[in-house]
Amino acid sequence: MTVESVTLVLVRRGGPGGGNLQSFAMTQSPAMTRAPLIVLEDICRTYRLGGQSLRVLDHACLTLDAGERCAIVGASGSGKSTLLHLLGLLDRPESGRFLFAGRDMARASADERAVTRNRRIGFVFQSFHLLPRLSALDNVALPLRYRGQSRAQARRQARFQLQRVGLSDRAEYRPADLSGGQCQRVAIARALAGEPSVILADEPTGNLDGATAKEIMDALLRLNETHGLTLVVVTHDEGLARRLGRRLRVRDGRVEEEHG
Repeated sequence: MTVESVTLVLVRRGGPGGGNLQSFAMTQSPAMTRAPLIVLEDICRTYRLGGQSLRVLDHACLTLDAGERCAIVGASGSGKSTLLHLLGLLDRPESGRFLFAGRDMARASADERAVTRNRRIGFVFQSFHLLPRLSALDNVALPLRYRGQSRAQARRQARFQLQRVGLSDRAEYRPADLSGGQCQRVAIARALAGEPSVILADEPTGNLDGATAKEIMDALLRLNETHGLTLVVVTHDEGLARRLGRRLRVRDGRVEEEHG
């Protein structure tokens, strides 16, 4: 069921010099009123390297709406992966504000951050990180088992996710028996297993040939378009970045909107 808010609008009838105030109700859809899913304000992150401080992110700001998709680009060492790790609650900034669905994750407890990460965020990395002794089905089911689901329930959900990425006929295959593209699709299915609202992908096509890379990006874009998943992809590939539409460049510790 769609929930709409109602705003009371007052209109003066009868011209600029007078007249009567009349009112009418105007409905607003959730899309007109919802707050951004992710807001980063003045985020700073510094690392110690060789006895010196290296400021990787310097008062970086970023806003992402639910269902949006974007690419994060930048030179090697610019802080792209650091930004992605902060977005994924794998790291914590030393200053600034990070709102996720209205909650300040920069000040949240470790337990609250872990719950949010586990329930709301899915990760896809350049290396597939599949367990070689497990089938595709059991690799996808494994995070659900850690959540306490029964083996039957976890495998049922895993089979559904493999179907979403077009691999239902490879469910019982082990990673060694799958192509690189198929392994990455298993990794995407695993990221989807917990029904996250955000997918964070760090160079997801970096180890793949051109045709397979396109296939993986097609799958990610379909999930964004048909299921409303927020999609954030770190990439060096400018062509891939253009497919995502919005591009954010990390440079000199800042996050800049890139046009054209």
